[in-house]
Amino acid sequence: MADVIKMPKMSDTMTEGVLAKWHKKVGDKVKSGDVLAEVETDKATMDMESYWDGTLLYVGVEEGQAVPVDAIMAVIGKEGEDYKAALAAEQGAEAPKAESAAPKAEEKKEEAAPAQGGGLSEEELAAKGVTVIRMPLLSDTMTEGVIAEWHKKVGDKVKDDDVLADVETDKATMEVMGYATGTLLHIGVEKGQAAKVNGIIAIVGPEGTDVSGILAGGTQSAKPKAESEAPKSEEAPKTTADAGSSAPVAQSSSSDSRVKASPLAKKIAKEKGIDLSQVSGSAEGGRIIKKDIENFKPAAAPQAEAPKTGSAPAAAPVIPTFVGEVKFTEQPVSQMRKVIAKRLSESLFTAPHFYLTISIDMDNAMAARTAINAVAPVKVSFNDIVIKAVAVALKKHPAVNSSWGGDKIRFNEHTNIGVAIAVEDGLLVPVVRFADGKSLSHISAEVKDFGAKAKAKKLQPSDWEGSTFTVSNLGMFGIDEFTSIINSPDGAILSVGAIQQIPVVKNGAVVPGNVMKLTLGCDHRVVDGATGAQFLQTLKGLLEEPIRLLA
Repeated sequence: MADVIKMPKMSDTMTEGVLAKWHKKVGDKVKSGDVLAEVETDKATMDMESYWDGTLLYVGVEEGQAVPVDAIMAVIGKEGEDYKAALAAEQGAEAPKAESAAPKAEEKKEEAAPAQGGGLSEEELAAKGVTVIRMPLLSDTMTEGVIAEWHKKVGDKVKDDDVLADVETDKATMEVMGYATGTLLHIGVEKGQAAKVNGIIAIVGPEGTDVSGILAGGTQSAKPKAESEAPKSEEAPKTTADAGSSAPVAQSSSSDSRVKASPLAKKIAKEKGIDLSQVSGSAEGGRIIKKDIENFKPAAAPQAEAPKTGSAPAAAPVIPTFVGEVKFTEQPVSQMRKVIAKRLSESLFTAPHFYLTISIDMDNAMAARTAINAVAPVKVSFNDIVIKAVAVALKKHPAVNSSWGGDKIRFNEHTNIGVAIAVEDGLLVPVVRFADGKSLSHISAEVKDFGAKAKAKKLQPSDWEGSTFTVSNLGMFGIDEFTSIINSPDGAILSVGAIQQIPVVKNGAVVPGNVMKLTLGCDHRVVDGATGAQFLQTLKGLLEEPIRLLA
């Protein structure tokens, strides 16, 4: 029987992976150990190998698609073998049921159409040129709008750029256009009344058209349609002003609101900051259209004359028109960024954080580093010294080297220090294991190796799992001090700032000094304030007398 390939769980935090690239296609021969695909996880891009020999019979995931862990990706079997039985067994025969249900759904739809009061349905009327005007979503918090004024009445002729009504929302009073040509056949909401978002407010179409089929459903049909179109409403800001069945145009000022201009011209003028009263219209009756806005060049503001003695006060200065353009770009959220957002949100809102900050005199540490690097096989950084000092201090304060387990607290006797490393897509935290027993040169070489692997996306799950404490250093960016969110399930995290040259008091005299600030973020469920403070005091002593790290 054919073998079904599922999305493997490639890290302890992985819930889904993105199929970055297929290395095989349907019909290709596959051997055990062959790389089938590259999968982008929350940590790195990794190779997915085959554990079977055979032919790739089926591929169910496109490149770039996100796939949950354990979801079906492909099927491998003998050439010509019927793989559908294997798929059905994995899917619980849901696919055939879905197919058989489809015709019934269509039948239901066909039966439902004539149930609307005996007239034609909305879909049938649309084919005859009838447009249903619904209350548009005019702001992100709007649930209903009040009709402030109707500019047309039933029986009036309507053009596609005519203003039908003014609608008062929770943010402003806006104009609503129907973008339809014909006769106003029906008004569903009287002046002063409120209408729910997506509720029917008017109908435009050929004169004499029977719209009873739509009205029979009334607002009842509006609710399910609003739900089905909810995802589209999120994209509303991207649509242009000449799209959709109804669209708002903000009444930006008293001068703009009564100027004769097309809705698209008003929209572009608002985005560019152009006062419509200064624009000459080229269309019939002096109406302003799109090309008038695009060709508009603001005139130089007249220079005010100096006021004469004894004369009336000078007029207020004229604010010149500044023409700008709204621009932005969007990109899909990467798997790494999704998981960073999820895990840090869970940590911040689950673990009660508190922070303790201490200043460290780094004069001795700077002298020690210079002496060490004169003989060390690998250059040692201040961050390496901090990692070593943290590991030694944790051995003396196991409560800080702990994690919350719900009904128990885990006190770690080993010191695995997570080192936060910034990469292009986000942040990775490889782990220096048993750091208290390693030399500064060993720690330095390990951290440098992790940094190279992280940038090349070559880190493996074994590199980033199992930390008991995390160090995050932004000192190289000149950051004086900061706070970090705990890297769950650790009980604490240390934020390392830059070494600053500032005046300090030594032996009663003000002298130049080198000071570094450390901020300890603690999970209050496992670390108390006094416990965290004692840990920082020990860490301060180790860094200010670094010779103790070599003992």
